[in-house]
Amino acid sequence: MPEHLVDRDPRVTPQQMAASLVPPPQFTEASFDSYRPDTDYPSQASVRDAVAAFVAAGPAAAPRRGLFGRRRPAAESAVRSGVYLDGGFGVGKTHLLAAAYHAEPGRKTFGTFIEYTALVGALGFQGTVDLLRGTSLVCIDEFELDDPGDTMVMTRLIKELSETGTRFAATSNTPPGALGEGRFAAQDFLREIQAMSDRFETLRIDGLDYRRRAVDESAAVVADVAASLPAGRVTLDDFDAVVAHLGSVHPSKYVALVEGLDAVGLTDAHPFADQTDALRWVALVDRLYDAQVRIVASGTPLDRVYPETMLSGGYRKKYLRAASRVVALSRPS
Repeated sequence: MPEHLVDRDPRVTPQQMAASLVPPPQFTEASFDSYRPDTDYPSQASVRDAVAAFVAAGPAAAPRRGLFGRRRPAAESAVRSGVYLDGGFGVGKTHLLAAAYHAEPGRKTFGTFIEYTALVGALGFQGTVDLLRGTSLVCIDEFELDDPGDTMVMTRLIKELSETGTRFAATSNTPPGALGEGRFAAQDFLREIQAMSDRFETLRIDGLDYRRRAVDESAAVVADVAASLPAGRVTLDDFDAVVAHLGSVHPSKYVALVEGLDAVGLTDAHPFADQTDALRWVALVDRLYDAQVRIVASGTPLDRVYPETMLSGGYRKKYLRAASRVVALSRPS
């Protein structure tokens, strides 16, 4: 008997949030050796080697203090404080980030941008700094630049921790086929981290989205969701009911919302009219993808629920990432 996603109201403590800062299940065994670069795009192999070299270089030394206790310029240090992986969807950035996490011998954390900002919301800025102080490597997946407040929090966190020797590895997404847009994303990132920019190495990864088997592939839809659900622990809900429920659950709890599920069933999916609803759905899709929870849906294919007015706006990258992921999650086993 299917459960209902709308009946789930998880309670997550700050300690549980901190303990969850590890790579998602599908990247538990990710390594530099298991990364399969596309030979048509040499940047994939070169970036793999560059990230491996960054991890192998070891921890950064805390910046030395000069006269009167002032920190010497970061440029004096030959050790990079971070690497930033910039590229399109499905080129292996998260795999490489997880490989860096696993290869790092010291204390380390791995989380999405939203997970770190949620931790700040739960513990406060100083509490988060205290928790992460002493970490040798902090991995930030899907670094976001569209919320000025959250971006400022993360850049402050990077600055505070880097001054004690913590290093960072971060990724972001660039829309497929957007020629040159990846370089703009890198420039935005470097501008936002300001004083730290000269200690970050930006690495551009080119390539095609491995999740799409064909250019014209769309998310699968079924006529009878209940009959199409696989065996295991599954949920069945109306699409609108789930979207409404997401408004009552903080995005930091979406991981717990889908925990233990094998599939979610959604009836009567349709395009969004409200951007806030669309962004909450994107956050849920990210957590479903991390947990590899299959989606079975009827109605509008779930990669086509974003009107052109939304796709042409500032959240285009998020919507296209979610579209790519629902195509993969809706494929029949």
